[in-house]
Amino acid sequence: MYNLGIYIMSFFFIAGGIYHFVKPKFYLYMMPPYIPNHKLMVLLSGVAEIICGIGLLFSATRSLSAWGIIAMLLIFFTVHIFMITSDKFHKISKVFLWGRIVLQFMFIYWAYLYV
Repeated sequence: MYNLGIYIMSFFFIAGGIYHFVKPKFYLYMMPPYIPNHKLMVLLSGVAEIICGIGLLFSATRSLSAWGIIAMLLIFFTVHIFMITSDKFHKISKVFLWGRIVLQFMFIYWAYLYV
């Protein structure tokens, strides 16, 4: 089960990182106005997700990658909080938006298992 979890988490982050390049507008729409250089931040976070996802696959880089994922997920809270508090996302269910926060904590815990 341990190895399967690594592969699943790795896939989530590599796929998510690639999606930053395939559909950057999806991520740009969510960016809080107080974060500078939106396009650059979307691309950098995509690169970071890909690198950390790949890093999970190797025992030599697994712990560092898991810490990188934890750091990213903590930073991404700013986006989730912005989406909950902004009228810009009034058409999205608050239950869904709060569920993303819960999911974020679950991903942090999951990544911590590989530190």
